[in-house]
Amino acid sequence: MSSTQAAGLNRTANWRKSSRSANNAHCVEVAVMTRAVGVRDTKDRDGGTLLFTTEQWTSFTTSLKQD
Repeated sequence: MSSTQAAGLNRTANWRKSSRSANNAHCVEVAVMTRAVGVRDTKDRDGGTLLFTTEQWTSFTTSLKQD
């Protein structure tokens, strides 16, 4: 993803933060889209954005629930 694409994603995506995150800013925000999931640092919203396919994200979150 280019920096221009990431900047557009940061402005248009519906980002959300866990309701369980504390006010210490040590958390990430997630944006679930049709074919991808974006992840960014709450403290640096204009910094890098990780982009995963929905299949990758599902696999990741499923593995967390199994442990």
